[in-house]
Amino acid sequence: MLVHLIILTFIGVIMTSKEEIQKHFDEATEVLRAFNNPENIDAIHRALVVMVQALRNGNKIISCGNGGSMSDAMHFAEELSGRFRNERKALAALSISDPTHMSCVANDYGYEYVFSRYIEAIGSQGDVLLGISTSGNSINVINAVKAAHEKEMQAVVLTGKTGGEISNIADIEIRAPYSKFADRAQEIHIKVIHALIDGIEKELKIS
Repeated sequence: MLVHLIILTFIGVIMTSKEEIQKHFDEATEVLRAFNNPENIDAIHRALVVMVQALRNGNKIISCGNGGSMSDAMHFAEELSGRFRNERKALAALSISDPTHMSCVANDYGYEYVFSRYIEAIGSQGDVLLGISTSGNSINVINAVKAAHEKEMQAVVLTGKTGGEISNIADIEIRAPYSKFADRAQEIHIKVIHALIDGIEKELKIS
């Protein structure tokens, strides 16, 4: 009897897990469907035009974000400087993710300046910033946008929720549909990132 009870309890847990897994994909599908509209496609296209023009002019794209968004910023940069789908020349892109820089600036100035300080150091007129903040209120990403403007760089931002403060100062905002948790926005962001990389390769005729 005890063995049967244990087995039934275990099966119940597994069934609940399957339901939760299905829920993740259902929610992701709904969010993607809500995002997939002409306004957002236009915003992505405008960001693509800005990035392609910068690379054609010999400039670079600098990306930044916190936590999972830093991983996305790194992912964006490495697939441009490294490789996305096909063999082609390396493209000038980098993420602000050097731990020595991050810890130095955080210790000496505060974490809110880890990205802006980097842009002050290596940003140039004509470069593009890709800032990622699922809330739109990450102060260090906001400061990065401000520093980019001081360098006469254009700032593209990926946001979520209501867009936050950063939506008021960015040159181009691409906003994921409102969701309670950051992961849904991050799933949209990675789709946008891949669309941008693919578009850059095709526009530069290097893929």
